[in-house]
Amino acid sequence: MEPTPPTVVAGWALAGLVLGWVLHYASDRMGNVPPLVTWGQPLALVLLAVILGYVAWATWRTVHVRRERLQPHQAVNRLVLARASALVAALVAGGYLGYALSWVRADTDNGRMWPSFAAAVAGALGVAAALLLERACRIRNTDNKA
Repeated sequence: MEPTPPTVVAGWALAGLVLGWVLHYASDRMGNVPPLVTWGQPLALVLLAVILGYVAWATWRTVHVRRERLQPHQAVNRLVLARASALVAALVAGGYLGYALSWVRADTDNGRMWPSFAAAVAGALGVAAALLLERACRIRNTDNKA
């Protein structure tokens, strides 16, 4: 399985950016109150990044330092977790960034802009941790075929 291409991750982040930007303006146009972003959202994303980072570290130690083999189902589970987390975290990071940027020129942000920026950074940390986990799952090709 090939590693997640950076263009795919960037595409998901761009889609999130557009959706986050549109969310603010669409809710204003429909007469609804834009969603409130509290400090709990970035903290939850930091927790996700820490968990993914720990799993990546443990996997790296198992596979690359101690030279042990993972069970096939464990390797597949971790690889799927890494790929899915990278894409979803990119979408979420982009969404929060777009939402935060939509408040930059607003008269008042009612405390939504800075938590949104923090959530975008935390989402980016989640992407990085997920990509590290994906890399930790890779093993060297032991085939000597040319």
